[in-house]
Amino acid sequence: MIWLTWRQFRSQLLATIAALVVLTAYLLYLGTSMRSAYNSDILGCLAANGCQLDDAKDRFIQDYQNLVTIPAIILIALPAIIGVFWGTPLITRELETNTHRLVWNQSITRTYWLAIKLTIIGLTAIITTAALSILLTWAASRYDQTLGNRFDPLSFATRNVAPLGYITFAFILGTTIGLFVRRTVPAMAATLLIIGVVQVLVPTITRPYLRPPVTESVAFNEKVREAGGILDIGRDRPLAVLGYAIPGALTLNDEAPLLDSSGKTMYATDVQQCLNDATGAPPQGEEEDPLDACIASKNLHFEVKTQPASRYWSFQWLEGGAFFGLGMLLAGLAFWRIRRLG
Repeated sequence: MIWLTWRQFRSQLLATIAALVVLTAYLLYLGTSMRSAYNSDILGCLAANGCQLDDAKDRFIQDYQNLVTIPAIILIALPAIIGVFWGTPLITRELETNTHRLVWNQSITRTYWLAIKLTIIGLTAIITTAALSILLTWAASRYDQTLGNRFDPLSFATRNVAPLGYITFAFILGTTIGLFVRRTVPAMAATLLIIGVVQVLVPTITRPYLRPPVTESVAFNEKVREAGGILDIGRDRPLAVLGYAIPGALTLNDEAPLLDSSGKTMYATDVQQCLNDATGAPPQGEEEDPLDACIASKNLHFEVKTQPASRYWSFQWLEGGAFFGLGMLLAGLAFWRIRRLG
């Protein structure tokens, strides 16, 4: 039974090995090249007099952004590829050709037959994903360190342990859908649709709330603009800071109203004098925006809801474990279904 499974899977295995060899060579080259550039451009800048470190970091990120994104996109697409082309036809191909009956009539139980297929092909998918995830995590480590945001959706989903949960879920999902639909093409379409929806919804709806968020009070001063914050002033709506992000953290609210020391929401009328004084005085060079400076003098603050950078690993294990658990539940459903196939 094991030999038969490997023989049926031979073409996919050879293609996987070939692709893995190519990606391994690319990631080894990328990691080595990036470390050399990091040592000369970033560490060299730290040791040099008059070097602008922020500019050096921006150039480094710009130089390697696309080179890191390419393998990350491949890894983010891997669950869909495995689920559709490995998981779905694993059973539907046998059902459509009735070859499963040849095995079932040889004193091999249905559950044993399914268990062997899920174990061999599933472990191959997990090992392949683990190899790519480890290599990409190593190759992109200097890039991630410079970028400083491991909660970035593409980075989070393609580094460390989370991809192993995704691949387990996707592979068993495809197999289970195939057992219910019993036709390869419709099952492929359903698998692709579900995986696509999950990959869109999880980073935006589920991940930010895996743990209760932390609310941080941030003083409105010149550092807010440096962190990407922009002051939004409207006639009939509260003053708000847009786009502020705490370095390394997963920020949940893109807009935060400005508050005074008592917690009262501030409006344009509350800072009218600042608006009058700053009219027609845009910031020049590195000088602070006069409007921001005037408003900052009023000791205002805003609140940001975040998942701190220190929670990164707990989120990796929580999300990866959740998808692995869903995969096991789907496997149980698959075993239930196969015992009831006509």
